[in-house]
This record gives sequence, structure tokens and C-alpha cells, in this order.
Amino acid sequence: MASSWHSLVSQKIFLARTLLGQLDGNDSVPAREALIQGAVELALRARKLVLVMVARMYQDKLGRPESLEALTELLGDEIPETAELNQLVNEAHSWWNHLEQLERHQGNPPAAKKTVSDENVIAVAADTGPDRSKQALEQTLSAIKHFTDTLEERHSEW
Repeated sequence: MASSWHSLVSQKIFLARTLLGQLDGNDSVPAREALIQGAVELALRARKLVLVMVARMYQDKLGRPESLEALTELLGDEIPETAELNQLVNEAHSWWNHLEQLERHQGNPPAAKKTVSDENVIAVAADTGPDRSKQALEQTLSAIKHFTDTLEERHSEW
């Protein structure tokens, strides 16, 4: 049963990569933004499906955890997958945290920008949000894919 969930996660990752592949040579600002936001949404959906995949691996046929906390509540924190995911939460540059940042960024309106004048120029770097570059998104997608492939391999041996 977990294999069908692994396939679904893999499909979302493939589709996100397909969108990112269309960025090259696309000079339209709205089209580029749509491609990036679409790829991010698919990656976020893949992350959510990873949680369901783990639940299915442990024979929970009905659980659809929406968060890592819900998965831990459902299965406990003694299983290796919740421990691994919790470790990713604590790593600043993990794929889990990159997606967390992207979700916050994409789920909120853009910050209001101040007008620039000589009186209000301060030499401090502004927060530009999470890295939404093609390379960063590809790296995150590869990390999710590697994580889910490892889980699938681990559980298919049983």
C-alpha cells in the first residue's frame, strides 16, 4: 500500500521539476512566477503526502496527518521516520525547513515596501525571503525524492 503513496509523492516531485524546467528561456515575469509558485505548491503537497506515506507504511489505513506533530501523535516518536523528520525540522538548511520557509512566504501577502529617500536609507540587508531559485528548488526536490526512496526501499524489504 505504501508503494502507491510513494508513486504519488514521486509524481508530485516530477511535475514540480517539469515546471522548473520551463523556467529556462522564459522571459515573461508572470509566467516565471507562476512556474515557481506552481513548483513550490507541488513540493508542499509532496511533503504533506510523505506524512501519509509514513502512516500507511505503519498500516494506518485511515490517518491523513496534516503535520509532523499529527504524525507523531498518530504513530508515536519511537519509529525511525518520525525521528528522522524531527531531525530535519531541527536542521536549519534541511529540505523540510526550506519548504516551511517557502510555505510561509507563499502563504502571506508581500511585505509593504518603504519608499527610499536620503533620510531613511539604512545600511542593513533586507530580508528577501527564502531562496526560490531554480537550483534551490531542485535541490529540495531531490532531497525529498531521496528521503521517500529510502523509506520505500526500507519498507519494501519487509
